[in-house]
Amino acid sequence: MTPTPMNVLVVGATGSIGRLVVAESIAGGHATRALVRDAAKARRQLPDEAEPVVADVTRPESLHMAVAGVDAIVLTLGSFGGARSSPERVDYAGVRNVLAALDGQTPRIALMTSIGVTGRGSAYDHLLDWKRRSERVVRASGLPYTIVRPGWFDMNGPDEHRLVFLQGDRRRSSSPADGVIARAQIAQVLVHALTTPEAAGRTFELVAEHGAAPSDLGPLFAALDQDRPGALDAARDEANMPLDREPQRVRDDLEAVRALGRT
Repeated sequence: MTPTPMNVLVVGATGSIGRLVVAESIAGGHATRALVRDAAKARRQLPDEAEPVVADVTRPESLHMAVAGVDAIVLTLGSFGGARSSPERVDYAGVRNVLAALDGQTPRIALMTSIGVTGRGSAYDHLLDWKRRSERVVRASGLPYTIVRPGWFDMNGPDEHRLVFLQGDRRRSSSPADGVIARAQIAQVLVHALTTPEAAGRTFELVAEHGAAPSDLGPLFAALDQDRPGALDAARDEANMPLDREPQRVRDDLEAVRALGRT
Protein backbone atom coordinates (compact mmCIF):
# COMPACT_ATOMS: atom_id res chain seq x y z
CA MET A 1 0.00 0.00 0.00
CA THR A 2 1.45 3.36 -1.05
CA PRO A 3 1.44 5.95 1.76
CA THR A 4 -0.61 9.10 1.21
CA PRO A 5 1.69 11.96 0.19
CA MET A 6 2.30 14.47 2.95
CA ASN A 7 3.61 18.00 3.34
CA VAL A 8 6.89 17.34 5.17
CA LEU A 9 9.15 19.90 6.82
CA VAL A 10 12.78 18.90 7.38
CA VAL A 11 14.55 20.84 10.14
CA GLY A 12 18.33 20.62 9.88
CA ALA A 13 17.90 20.12 6.15
CA THR A 14 21.46 20.95 5.07
CA GLY A 15 23.11 18.72 7.66
CA SER A 16 24.65 15.35 6.82
CA ILE A 17 21.45 13.50 7.80
CA GLY A 18 19.01 16.23 6.85
CA ARG A 19 20.09 16.30 3.20
CA LEU A 20 19.41 12.57 2.97
CA VAL A 21 16.05 12.98 4.70
CA VAL A 22 15.06 15.60 2.13
CA ALA A 23 16.00 13.25 -0.72
CA GLU A 24 14.22 10.28 0.92
CA SER A 25 11.09 12.33 1.49
CA ILE A 26 11.00 13.52 -2.11
CA ALA A 27 11.56 9.96 -3.34
CA GLY A 28 8.59 8.90 -1.20
CA GLY A 29 6.35 11.32 -3.07
CA HIS A 30 6.05 13.90 -0.30
CA ALA A 31 6.01 17.64 -0.88
CA THR A 32 9.18 18.52 1.01
CA ARG A 33 10.00 21.83 2.63
CA ALA A 34 13.55 22.40 3.88
CA LEU A 35 14.16 24.79 6.76
CA VAL A 36 17.47 26.55 6.09
CA ARG A 37 19.29 29.63 7.34
CA ASP A 38 21.07 30.21 4.03
CA ALA A 39 19.05 30.06 0.81
CA ALA A 40 22.16 30.00 -1.38
CA LYS A 41 23.54 27.00 0.52
CA ALA A 42 20.21 25.24 0.14
CA ARG A 43 20.23 25.73 -3.62
CA ARG A 44 23.72 24.21 -3.80
CA GLN A 45 23.04 21.22 -1.57
CA LEU A 46 19.39 20.25 -1.94
CA PRO A 47 17.39 18.78 -4.84
CA ASP A 48 15.46 21.19 -7.03
CA GLU A 49 12.20 19.57 -5.86
CA ALA A 50 12.78 20.76 -2.29
CA GLU A 51 11.08 23.98 -1.19
CA PRO A 52 13.57 25.98 0.89
CA VAL A 53 12.20 28.21 3.62
CA VAL A 54 14.57 30.56 5.40
CA ALA A 55 14.26 30.50 9.19
CA ASP A 56 16.38 29.92 12.30
CA VAL A 57 15.37 27.58 15.13
CA THR A 58 17.05 29.92 17.63
CA ARG A 59 14.72 32.74 16.51
CA PRO A 60 11.15 31.65 17.35
CA GLU A 61 9.59 34.58 15.48
CA SER A 62 11.05 33.24 12.21
CA LEU A 63 9.39 29.82 12.38
CA HIS A 64 5.68 30.40 11.84
CA MET A 65 5.83 30.48 8.04
CA ALA A 66 8.11 27.44 8.01
CA VAL A 67 5.64 25.23 9.89
CA ALA A 68 2.44 26.54 8.31
CA GLY A 69 0.35 23.78 6.76
CA VAL A 70 2.74 20.88 7.39
CA ASP A 71 1.55 17.31 7.96
CA ALA A 72 4.85 16.07 9.37
CA ILE A 73 8.16 17.38 10.68
CA VAL A 74 11.51 15.59 10.74
CA LEU A 75 13.95 17.09 13.24
CA THR A 76 17.62 16.33 12.65
CA LEU A 77 19.09 19.25 14.59
CA GLY A 78 22.72 19.23 15.60
CA SER A 79 24.78 21.90 17.36
CA PHE A 80 28.39 22.54 16.37
CA GLY A 81 29.66 24.58 19.31
CA GLY A 82 29.89 28.25 20.10
CA ALA A 83 27.42 30.52 21.85
CA ARG A 84 24.92 30.59 18.95
CA SER A 85 25.01 26.85 18.31
CA SER A 86 25.22 25.33 21.76
CA PRO A 87 23.43 22.05 22.61
CA GLU A 88 20.92 23.97 24.71
CA ARG A 89 20.12 26.58 22.05
CA VAL A 90 19.93 24.19 19.08
CA ASP A 91 19.42 20.54 20.08
CA TYR A 92 16.92 21.40 22.80
CA ALA A 93 15.52 24.90 22.43
CA GLY A 94 15.37 24.53 18.65
CA VAL A 95 12.96 21.61 19.06
CA ARG A 96 10.97 23.48 21.70
CA ASN A 97 10.70 26.54 19.44
CA VAL A 98 9.45 24.53 16.47
CA LEU A 99 6.76 22.90 18.61
CA ALA A 100 5.69 26.24 20.07
CA ALA A 101 5.37 27.73 16.57
CA LEU A 102 2.77 25.14 15.53
CA ASP A 103 -0.04 27.13 17.13
CA GLY A 104 -2.56 24.29 17.29
CA GLN A 105 -1.38 22.26 14.30
CA THR A 106 -0.89 18.56 15.02
CA PRO A 107 1.72 17.19 12.59
CA ARG A 108 3.47 13.87 12.93
CA ILE A 109 6.95 14.32 14.46
CA ALA A 110 10.10 12.29 13.82
CA LEU A 111 12.98 13.35 16.06
CA MET A 112 16.57 12.14 15.76
CA THR A 113 18.67 12.16 18.95
CA SER A 114 21.48 9.70 19.75
CA ILE A 115 22.22 6.28 21.13
CA GLY A 116 23.40 6.57 24.73
CA VAL A 117 21.29 9.68 25.30
CA THR A 118 20.16 8.50 28.74
CA GLY A 119 23.66 7.79 30.04
CA ARG A 120 25.04 9.98 32.81
CA GLY A 121 28.60 10.78 33.76
CA SER A 122 30.19 10.64 30.32
CA ALA A 123 32.26 13.27 28.54
CA TYR A 124 29.26 13.91 26.28
CA ASP A 125 26.73 14.79 29.00
CA HIS A 126 26.75 18.46 27.96
CA LEU A 127 25.27 17.34 24.63
CA LEU A 128 23.30 14.21 25.51
CA ASP A 129 21.38 15.74 28.40
CA TRP A 130 20.02 18.45 26.11
CA LYS A 131 19.10 15.89 23.46
CA ARG A 132 17.26 13.90 26.12
CA ARG A 133 15.40 17.05 27.14
CA SER A 134 14.39 17.55 23.50
CA GLU A 135 12.86 14.06 23.60
CA ARG A 136 10.96 14.97 26.73
CA VAL A 137 9.49 18.13 25.26
CA VAL A 138 8.29 16.16 22.21
CA ARG A 139 6.59 13.58 24.44
CA ALA A 140 5.04 16.34 26.55
CA SER A 141 3.60 17.99 23.43
CA GLY A 142 0.98 15.29 22.95
CA LEU A 143 1.75 15.17 19.23
CA PRO A 144 2.11 11.83 17.42
CA TYR A 145 5.84 11.13 17.35
CA THR A 146 8.65 8.69 16.72
CA ILE A 147 12.06 9.22 18.35
CA VAL A 148 15.07 7.58 16.73
CA ARG A 149 18.41 7.23 18.55
CA PRO A 150 20.96 6.22 15.91
CA GLY A 151 24.32 4.65 16.55
CA TRP A 152 27.62 5.83 15.09
CA PHE A 153 27.27 7.14 11.54
CA ASP A 154 28.59 5.35 8.47
CA MET A 155 30.91 2.94 10.26
CA ASN A 156 29.18 -0.14 8.88
CA GLY A 157 31.05 -3.01 7.39
CA PRO A 158 30.16 -3.99 3.81
CA ASP A 159 27.71 -6.66 5.04
CA GLU A 160 26.17 -4.69 7.94
CA HIS A 161 22.80 -3.52 6.67
CA ARG A 162 20.27 -5.47 8.76
CA LEU A 163 18.41 -2.91 10.83
CA VAL A 164 18.03 -3.59 14.54
CA PHE A 165 15.70 -1.56 16.77
CA LEU A 166 16.66 -1.61 20.45
CA GLN A 167 15.06 -0.18 23.58
CA GLY A 168 16.33 0.68 27.06
CA ASP A 169 19.39 2.61 25.84
CA ARG A 170 21.91 0.45 27.67
CA ARG A 171 24.77 0.80 25.17
CA ARG A 172 26.82 3.59 26.68
CA SER A 173 30.47 3.10 25.82
CA SER A 174 30.47 6.36 23.82
CA SER A 175 32.25 4.48 21.04
CA PRO A 176 31.29 2.57 17.87
CA ALA A 177 30.95 -0.50 20.09
CA ASP A 178 27.49 0.86 20.92
CA GLY A 179 26.39 0.20 17.35
CA VAL A 180 26.82 1.58 13.87
CA ILE A 181 24.37 2.71 11.22
CA ALA A 182 24.54 4.24 7.74
CA ARG A 183 23.31 7.81 7.39
CA ALA A 184 21.12 6.76 4.46
CA GLN A 185 19.41 4.17 6.64
CA ILE A 186 18.76 6.74 9.37
CA ALA A 187 17.03 8.93 6.79
CA GLN A 188 15.00 5.99 5.53
CA VAL A 189 13.77 5.12 9.02
CA LEU A 190 12.90 8.72 9.90
CA VAL A 191 10.83 9.23 6.74
CA HIS A 192 9.11 5.84 6.89
CA ALA A 193 8.15 6.50 10.52
CA LEU A 194 5.95 9.35 9.34
CA THR A 195 3.56 7.04 7.49
CA THR A 196 3.89 3.78 9.45
CA PRO A 197 1.11 3.51 12.06
CA GLU A 198 3.14 1.10 14.19
CA ALA A 199 5.86 3.73 14.63
CA ALA A 200 3.69 6.15 16.58
CA GLY A 201 4.66 6.70 20.20
CA ARG A 202 7.85 4.64 19.92
CA THR A 203 11.40 5.53 20.97
CA PHE A 204 14.29 3.27 20.02
CA GLU A 205 17.98 2.95 19.33
CA LEU A 206 18.83 2.25 15.69
CA VAL A 207 21.84 0.18 14.65
CA ALA A 208 22.78 -2.12 11.78
CA GLU A 209 24.23 -5.59 12.13
CA HIS A 210 25.39 -8.33 9.77
CA GLY A 211 22.81 -9.15 7.14
CA ALA A 212 20.72 -7.65 4.38
CA ALA A 213 18.60 -4.52 4.69
CA PRO A 214 14.92 -5.27 5.40
CA SER A 215 12.32 -4.71 2.73
CA ASP A 216 9.58 -3.81 5.22
CA LEU A 217 10.09 -1.72 8.36
CA GLY A 218 6.57 -2.28 9.70
CA PRO A 219 7.35 -5.44 11.70
CA LEU A 220 10.37 -3.75 13.31
CA PHE A 221 8.24 -0.86 14.51
CA ALA A 222 5.43 -3.18 15.62
CA ALA A 223 7.76 -5.22 17.83
CA LEU A 224 8.66 -2.18 19.95
CA ASP A 225 7.06 -1.24 23.25
CA GLN A 226 5.08 1.97 23.03
CA ASP A 227 6.04 4.79 25.37
CA ARG A 228 3.58 5.22 28.22
CA PRO A 229 1.17 8.08 27.41
CA GLY A 230 2.06 11.14 29.43
CA ALA A 231 5.49 9.84 30.44
CA LEU A 232 8.54 12.02 29.89
CA ASP A 233 10.92 9.14 29.28
CA ALA A 234 10.78 6.25 26.85
CA ALA A 235 9.67 2.69 27.44
CA ARG A 236 12.43 0.74 29.24
CA ASP A 237 14.58 3.83 29.86
CA GLU A 238 16.42 4.11 33.15
CA ALA A 239 14.85 6.74 35.42
CA ASN A 240 18.07 8.60 36.10
CA MET A 241 17.12 12.22 35.32
CA PRO A 242 14.65 13.27 38.06
CA LEU A 243 12.38 16.07 36.98
CA ASP A 244 12.69 17.88 40.31
CA ARG A 245 16.44 18.22 39.73
CA GLU A 246 16.06 19.69 36.27
CA PRO A 247 16.74 23.39 35.62
CA GLN A 248 13.68 25.51 36.37
CA ARG A 249 13.63 26.83 32.79
CA VAL A 250 13.31 23.26 31.50
CA ARG A 251 10.45 22.48 33.86
CA ASP A 252 8.75 25.70 32.78
CA ASP A 253 9.12 24.68 29.13
CA LEU A 254 7.48 21.32 29.78
CA GLU A 255 4.53 23.00 31.48
CA ALA A 256 4.20 25.48 28.62
CA VAL A 257 4.19 22.72 26.01
CA ARG A 258 1.60 20.72 27.95
CA ALA A 259 -0.54 23.84 28.25
CA LEU A 260 -0.87 24.02 24.46
CA GLY A 261 -3.85 21.70 24.93
CA ARG A 262 -2.72 18.71 22.87
CA THR A 263 -2.18 16.24 25.76
